[in-house]
Amino acid sequence: MTTVVPTSEEDPVLSVVRFTAEMSWADAGAETAEPEVNRLCVEAQKCMIEGRWLDLVSLMLASADIIFSKASEKDLECVFTIMCNLVKKPESLDQVHEMAELISAKIIQQPNDKPALRLKILFNLYNLLENPYSRFCVYLKSLKLATAGKVTEHILPSIKKMDNFLKEWNLGVKDQRELFLAISNILKESKGSTKDSFMFLTKYLETFSSEDASNMNEAKEEAARAIVDFVRSPDMFKCDLLDMPAIVQLEKDGQYGPVYQLLKIFLTQRLDAYLDFEAANSALLKTYGLVHDDCISKMRLMSLVDLGLNESSRIPYSVIKQALQIDDIEVESWVVKAITAKLLDCKIDQMNQVVIVSRCTERVFGVHQWQELRTKLVTWRGNIAGVISTVQANKITEDSAQAVQGLAIR
Repeated sequence: MTTVVPTSEEDPVLSVVRFTAEMSWADAGAETAEPEVNRLCVEAQKCMIEGRWLDLVSLMLASADIIFSKASEKDLECVFTIMCNLVKKPESLDQVHEMAELISAKIIQQPNDKPALRLKILFNLYNLLENPYSRFCVYLKSLKLATAGKVTEHILPSIKKMDNFLKEWNLGVKDQRELFLAISNILKESKGSTKDSFMFLTKYLETFSSEDASNMNEAKEEAARAIVDFVRSPDMFKCDLLDMPAIVQLEKDGQYGPVYQLLKIFLTQRLDAYLDFEAANSALLKTYGLVHDDCISKMRLMSLVDLGLNESSRIPYSVIKQALQIDDIEVESWVVKAITAKLLDCKIDQMNQVVIVSRCTERVFGVHQWQELRTKLVTWRGNIAGVISTVQANKITEDSAQAVQGLAIR
């Protein structure tokens, strides 16, 4: 048998219970409302005395939809501040997590009704939690609310701190996938965040390994989207997509095979290969919203980079003209475009009609490129060792000469 200990009406939790109960039963008339309000307050007292905090939160949330429609934003914020603070009561982290899940799930049910206030309540709940995983779950619901309620501008500042959050949350692969994809989708709709959206989409695809064949299919659509985003972007000229298992699976896929072929052309081939592809797949490009002229412009720059990597460091104008399929007078302007995009470091020798390349950006940085870098570093290390040996030898010779000179003077 439960013993009810009288609690002051000034208790904030009971005040909230009474406030929400009165609002919920306001249209029922005093005779009906008063017993129901008292019943709810007594039940709330029992929950507090017995430490049944999850049940108390459930009771308080029962009228959440009504108070969102009737109460002022100031009152709503006060009600949910008191409710969210209940997560500090239990000692069990599992119970705290359940309470946080219950509150956040209720908050996001009506995302189009006062979405900014709902988001503020979730942020308050997040800051009250100590368990990293509970925090992550609330943050993930914040992303969903911001997207559905079209208030993503309020969530964008937090995304900049994602590296710190990831260290704190220590997520498993499944949670990482859900998080990265949600962030990518939010940034995709944000002006000026195309590269960041692509970065998080890449992070999502990186979570799939060749051993994860059972889940690989779910990544096909997003893998194709990543390819299209890369091809469409006017200022992205390198990426690590080509060897990712989530991307490689598209190569032999009936629907997405041509999309993988397009990526391979942009990362490993030149303009002529793209033109052949476009002639056979013009409808595909239109399906994905890719503009042919924009693709040609990007492939000309990619082809120029390829010339710098695979030809000699001195590229004749005639070779550039042929590879980029342009007129003589356009050669220098395309070289300048490549320099502006930081794809090339070079000098234009107008007298001899050649471009002298000192550095090129790699379109792909895979195993082959790492091997080349290793070879260069080994050579550099050897050269440095040789210089040090020469300096030391010269110093010994110089010291010996000075010692002999000293003896001769004495």
